[in-house]
Amino acid sequence: MSNLSLSSLDMAPIVERLTQANQQFADNYPGDVTTRQPVHTVYGGAHLFKSDTAFKLGGIGLRNLDAYAPDFAIFAKALGLPGAATLPESSADIEHLAAIIEKDPQAASFTHEPAWMAYTVFKRVREKMQTEPVEDYRVDFEDGYGNRPDDEEDAHAMSVGKELAAGMAAGTLPPFIGIRIKPFTQESAKRGMRTLDLVLTSLAAASGGKTPANFVVTLPKVTIPEQVSTLADLLDLLEAKNGIAPGVIGMDLMIETPQAIINHLGENTVNLLVRAGKGRVRYCAYGTYDYTALCNITAHYQTHTHPAADFARHVLQVSLAGTGVSVSDGATTVMPIGPHRATKDKPLTPQQEAENLAVVHAAWKLHYDNIGHSLRHAYYQGWDLNPAQLPVRYAAVYTFFLESLEDASKRLNRFVDAAAQATLSGNMFDDAATGQGLLNFFLRGIACGAITEQEATATGITLEELHGRSFVRIVQNRAYKKNS
Repeated sequence: MSNLSLSSLDMAPIVERLTQANQQFADNYPGDVTTRQPVHTVYGGAHLFKSDTAFKLGGIGLRNLDAYAPDFAIFAKALGLPGAATLPESSADIEHLAAIIEKDPQAASFTHEPAWMAYTVFKRVREKMQTEPVEDYRVDFEDGYGNRPDDEEDAHAMSVGKELAAGMAAGTLPPFIGIRIKPFTQESAKRGMRTLDLVLTSLAAASGGKTPANFVVTLPKVTIPEQVSTLADLLDLLEAKNGIAPGVIGMDLMIETPQAIINHLGENTVNLLVRAGKGRVRYCAYGTYDYTALCNITAHYQTHTHPAADFARHVLQVSLAGTGVSVSDGATTVMPIGPHRATKDKPLTPQQEAENLAVVHAAWKLHYDNIGHSLRHAYYQGWDLNPAQLPVRYAAVYTFFLESLEDASKRLNRFVDAAAQATLSGNMFDDAATGQGLLNFFLRGIACGAITEQEATATGITLEELHGRSFVRIVQNRAYKKNS
């Protein structure tokens, strides 16, 4: 017999209010998506887009890699990979070391760890460049396209729609793709709307109302929720008019202005913008250089790692954590392009070749460091502006995952066992978010080619469990099997 003061009837209205509030929280924060997120978005002018553009960019990037880093040691030293300074200089020694690693990679990972890391990253980067060089592509009608006569942009918009349809039919599009229209400011909104209409109408006419998988429309320089809601309303109409499945087209918002972070009332603007998208917003991409410029930071100090840039990143990240909207980071604007070009009649001098090499390697190193900064802040996606940046993108991402692989493997294995034991004994295990985060590490790494399924299953997780993509389900199934 317990001596409680409150009866169930007394408690009922209070518990009901709490239940409703908890449900509202769950609705607002359904959790981060466990589906694949691309590691980058590559932008290219709409006037240049063809159905096979992604593979052509991969070819250019691979030729650039061959020209400026023909082996794993040169590439590792240019980027500053862990232990790169210990790698040999001579071609014969590099080839000998590569043969040792290729013969027994697992043993080499212990006996020649820096070389194993450099070789593995280099090999997987080359494989990625040959098979899936671009994960996400944005056909650009904004900065990468410029302001053109209306007739010219109309023609390009219709061409883009047809090329998208052709790429769908041929299977040559990257797994994620979309278009970036002009911002919905007073000056350019009508042009952006017209281009959107022409692209989607042309695409639907050529494809029978189908859109590419993971297709989004990027809205740049967003400042107010009404710009986002306008795009959402237009997409509703365009889908209905063109026989496109309702809601299939997503939105990608570019956070490039201080007002997109904090509005005139001092409110956090990010979630207001996302809610204005009426469920269509899949990504929010941060634009470093426009944002810092609008904060009156001079060009010399507008770096990827400026404290003002990190402030905006953190606000964006905290605002969207658990909402299911993914974040993407900005670009490195220093391009890995040598200052000297050879011609048919005038080859480069040794000095010019050396200057080209130095410029490219310096730009690679800057991009590599910027990507590493993003990854350490849990920004797993960023922009690439030039095909010569693609090998560096993958090298930075792959190094990040491989460096963390052993620790993440041990933690996930211990975490699953502890969670399953708690569930088996009837105790509550309420730290599933941490477990899902560990699982997501492996899902991200496998999706982009950084780690193999064999490396992931060394944790004790099975392929079936990995493909299920749910930490909670793994724990429940294991507890059930132990109890059976």
